[in-house]
Amino acid sequence: MNLNSINYFFKEAFTSLVRNSWLSISSIGIVTVSLIILGASLLLVVNAEKLAQSVESSVEITVFLEEEVGKVERERIKEKIKEHAAVDTIEFISKEQALQDMKKSFGERADILDSLEGSNPLPDAFRVKTKTAEAVPATATALEKIKGVEQVRYGQGVVEKLLNITKWVRLASMVTLGLLTLAAVFLIATTIRMSVFARRREIGIMKMLGATNWFVRFPFMLEGIVLGLTGGLLAVLVVDLGYLSLLQKLKISLPFVQLVNEPRVILYILGSMIGLGILIGALGSWFSLRKFLKV
Repeated sequence: MNLNSINYFFKEAFTSLVRNSWLSISSIGIVTVSLIILGASLLLVVNAEKLAQSVESSVEITVFLEEEVGKVERERIKEKIKEHAAVDTIEFISKEQALQDMKKSFGERADILDSLEGSNPLPDAFRVKTKTAEAVPATATALEKIKGVEQVRYGQGVVEKLLNITKWVRLASMVTLGLLTLAAVFLIATTIRMSVFARRREIGIMKMLGATNWFVRFPFMLEGIVLGLTGGLLAVLVVDLGYLSLLQKLKISLPFVQLVNEPRVILYILGSMIGLGILIGALGSWFSLRKFLKV
């Protein structure tokens, strides 16, 4: 590719953008709106995943020991728990610590538990976390069979429902994102096809004069890339300002709601939007020209 060809390609692409200014503006508008929706959906998916992981990480098993279990027996039970492949961490909670934790949870009303200091009815226990939340029910059932274990609790019934909800949140988020991506590609390809159709005679003349498909296609691809890049940058600006504004408002009004705010994650999403805009513009031009470049 020589310098004259490069100059020609850029000149043709920008001449076409100016000549079809209204069509170019509408194409940029469609790219921008589509990528704004996609970007917002992607942020929704990331936050839904964070929520699901937060719910799953909070699921744990409490293994209550029988009252007569001594230190030696307790260590044996601990080793038995460790033998299960699904177990990740084990923490021993003495009855004294359990009472102190309960007092903290009562806050200002903790004094009502003072009468329990002399005769603490709470049992010693192990707090067990599994490597995956899905393994909790089966692991809890297995741990309950260990000799010296009085009772096992993990929020039976509630945990299964939470896991089912997080599974459907992930699935719904990914399906929505996929459908919006397909819709964006379709809309942008259709718009670029209209631009190519308006110049079908010009393409025909170039083919008659012996121009190769690649030579005809490149200015249109460059045009699509410019449209996609412009729409991507505008979409990034809107999504970035909107999300940062949302984070600030939630920080003031609802500080307990923790959305994804890691700069690396946000920059990755915004960068992906720009890259997707360029890719959609190039692919839209490529596929839109196929019909007119057939021999």
